Amino acid sequence: MINALNMTLIILEPPLKGLELRLKEEEFMRGFLLNSMFLASIGVMSNSVAAPVSVSVPVDHIYVPKGFDTNDNTQVIVTGYLPNLCYKSPSSTVSVTENNISIQLNALFEAPANGVCAEAIVPYMEVVSVGVLAEGTYGIKVNEGASAFLEESVSIVQSPSLDINDHIYAAVDYVERKENTRTVILNGYNPSDCFELSEVKFISNDKDTFAVLPIMKKIRSFCPMKMIPFKYEAEVPADLKAETLLLHVRVMSGDSVNSLFDNKQTIE
Repeated sequence: MINALNMTLIILEPPLKGLELRLKEEEFMRGFLLNSMFLASIGVMSNSVAAPVSVSVPVDHIYVPKGFDTNDNTQVIVTGYLPNLCYKSPSSTVSVTENNISIQLNALFEAPANGVCAEAIVPYMEVVSVGVLAEGTYGIKVNEGASAFLEESVSIVQSPSLDINDHIYAAVDYVERKENTRTVILNGYNPSDCFELSEVKFISNDKDTFAVLPIMKKIRSFCPMKMIPFKYEAEVPADLKAETLLLHVRVMSGDSVNSLFDNKQTIE
């Protein structure tokens, strides 16, 4: 019986050792995987970039349309450039203190993991809504305190009525220019066929901006809701000498569509 028991033990011993070996191998693999995951996480953290930060960006011009009154949402338009492709999403903040308007232009800056920003200057245009202002003249400062900042002024007149707009304007979506001409095409959709264009009026600020008023007239009282596409042509006046003009188009929603107009051919 002793011999039989010993034989039994001899027979059972190899499987037990094999099981222990497999358990040790599995434990080793678990440890190896955990270590690999830990090292990978360290690598990810070392290659990650810092969160984007909001920083001031260069400005080069401010356009101030003429014709705002005490019922209008006063807007000014600032142009500038992003120094390289690490700068994204330019935006503005505005504050009004008595008769002083302060505007700050910022963008998000995000440095890549290798610390190298792609070299490319990206121009931008920012439409700054100042809001409804009381009658008077307001000084405007853009990026005050920066090495290069802008100063301008805007005059607000008293509205002749309580209406937000004295006219109904076309619902312009975008502006295009006819090649080699001073003709621009106002494109968009009107919400009904009961409106038609009365005139396109240009108001100059005597410097570098035209406020463009595509004035509509109502031709009947019944106005079914029906989107009507339109293309209205207008000739840009040639009495301003700035190389680049801003066309500030008032639209039906009370907002504006803004487009830069190359005026060099007028100067030549």
